[in-house]
Amino acid sequence: MASSSCPYSTSIDRVTFRTRVLARHFDQFDLNPPPSLQSSVCLNYSPPELSEGFEFDINEMRKLIDGHNLEDRDWLFGLMKQSKLFCPRERGGRVFVSPDYNQSMEQQREMTMRRIEYLLDRGVFQGFLTGKGPEAELRKLAFFEVFGIFDHSLLTKLGVHFILWGGAIQFFGTKHHHEKWLRDTEDYVVKGCFAMTELGHGSNVRGIETVATYDSSTGEFVINTPCESAQKYWIGGAANHATHAIVFSQLNMNNSSQGVHAFVVQIRDGNGNICQNVRIADCGHKIGLNGVDNGRIWFDNVRVPRENLLNSVADVSLDGQYLSEIKDPDQRFAAFLAPLTSGRVNMSSIAIYISKISLAIAIRYSLTRRAFSITPKGPEVLLLDYPSHQRRLLPLLAKTYAMSFAALYLKTIYVKRTPDSNKTIHIVSSALKATLTWHNMRTLQECREACGGQGLKTENLIGHLKGEYDVQSTFEGDNNVLMQQVSKALLAEYVAAKKKNRAFRGLGLEHMNKSCPIIPSELTSSTLRSTQLQIDVFCLREQDLLGRFASEVSEHQVRGQNKEYALNMSYQLAEDLGKAFSERTIFQTFIEAETVLPSGSLKNILGLLRSMYALISLEEDASFLRYGYLSPDNAASVRKEVAKLCSELRPHALALVTSFGIPDAFLSPIAYNWIEANSWSSAEH
Repeated sequence: MASSSCPYSTSIDRVTFRTRVLARHFDQFDLNPPPSLQSSVCLNYSPPELSEGFEFDINEMRKLIDGHNLEDRDWLFGLMKQSKLFCPRERGGRVFVSPDYNQSMEQQREMTMRRIEYLLDRGVFQGFLTGKGPEAELRKLAFFEVFGIFDHSLLTKLGVHFILWGGAIQFFGTKHHHEKWLRDTEDYVVKGCFAMTELGHGSNVRGIETVATYDSSTGEFVINTPCESAQKYWIGGAANHATHAIVFSQLNMNNSSQGVHAFVVQIRDGNGNICQNVRIADCGHKIGLNGVDNGRIWFDNVRVPRENLLNSVADVSLDGQYLSEIKDPDQRFAAFLAPLTSGRVNMSSIAIYISKISLAIAIRYSLTRRAFSITPKGPEVLLLDYPSHQRRLLPLLAKTYAMSFAALYLKTIYVKRTPDSNKTIHIVSSALKATLTWHNMRTLQECREACGGQGLKTENLIGHLKGEYDVQSTFEGDNNVLMQQVSKALLAEYVAAKKKNRAFRGLGLEHMNKSCPIIPSELTSSTLRSTQLQIDVFCLREQDLLGRFASEVSEHQVRGQNKEYALNMSYQLAEDLGKAFSERTIFQTFIEAETVLPSGSLKNILGLLRSMYALISLEEDASFLRYGYLSPDNAASVRKEVAKLCSELRPHALALVTSFGIPDAFLSPIAYNWIEANSWSSAEH
């Protein structure tokens, strides 16, 4: 065996060699570091209220952005905090309430139902369907916002029952349906669900495949699932609890389809047993909303009485004659989508309250969490004192304020609706549902990252809420499809106005009657913050994009392509236009809220928020550069002004999130004493 070439061939020699090498390394370091590298005194939590002043009345601000039913909201918050059903837990010297997401799917569903029973026993749902007038509807909407602040599953389960099932009975039914179902729905004698979506058809409701055929010999409708793609899918409440369903089906009369109609179908008896010829399966575990029992339903020639057709839009006589005062099939179909409008109104406002939760948590945390020092031996810096951190959170805060006013506007026009306003409500609710739910998801993601590792903990809510609210992007209308509907509706308004040579009226389009605004070639700080400049630039974008969209669609049609093909090929302009309409509408509601206030601190802070909303919208939308509304130099000026606004909003950050009025218990431990909440004593407890 050849000898080793290493001079230290024995094991003892190798140990001696390594020891000398390590010793030479250690000799390079002073094992007594200078004071600046010694351990510092342990961090202590200091409530941000001790250092952050409130320069405006936070109660008045809350009244402004909540808008209605503040006492009712606070009563319901208190009701939830009183019961162990809402999972109170002590963390860091405070009590927090939120669902126990460690429970199994089955346990979460059971807890959702038990919470509903608790609220029912305390009269929370009184007047939800039997109450009349705008005040009753606003109270219901306020309560739904509180449900959502606590738990999306609770909100969704109640929304399916009251807004979708109950709303369908209200909108589609007539007097005998109202008398038979509304009170029992309000009292939970029946538990309703809304069976519209199918495995093969979601947004394209007109294409659903479930069939209802009238049998004149018995005076019954026969409802059937003809193929697997026709199974009803994602039906909230169907898997475990619902006793009845609103079933959307193609109405077949004398071998001719009359389009989509709605029927009341019992799917379980009073003991919870599935009815004959109905099959139900579970949709299974989801990324969120596991407290809702989403199910799939098949109907095997299920017979229902003729009276179970919800007949406010169309009816079938005993001898099988189809009757409707609305002769146009397209108008009839549109009438059947009314409950979805109420759902979108509700969803828009809920999305903003979830954005408020995430911003309140992330901003409060950033006002007590420090990282790095910027001077030798200096203290670590609060996260929110870093300009980059301000830039992440404060524009989203301004957008959330702006969208609060938009959601309040949408609720107001909805509860005061008339037949003449239905089209406006449909278009505005579609635009705002998409825009506000997208904003919510972006805000949740940014706030999650802004909280670092703490944002991953379920008890700190933000990370978990991403999974809970992701569904809103496609729930009750895919956001992209909704925005295309908005652009198509605006195009129809444009074509009608040009064809009839009449002025634009409604939807805030009156600015289309004027010539395009002219943007100054050089934008100073004061110009960028001027209300008129901000109005002009939003209107210029919308006016120009609507004209471009109309021209492009027309060009495709001139070349012999049909309208639907032309619209599809113009999708990029359609997307730009939908965004322009939404953001101009939001900005308009902000201006209206600000204008009525007297001069003072509240109006001043709203002026900063309004300018931030306007300028961040300019910065983030490439349309302003793409179509030349802003020069590159002006775009650079906008960017600089956003940074200035961040520094000016920074002193008001705590006051602005406190004004949301969300009780401490409905936020999370990192919004308060996160050191104590993570202490060893807390872990032992």
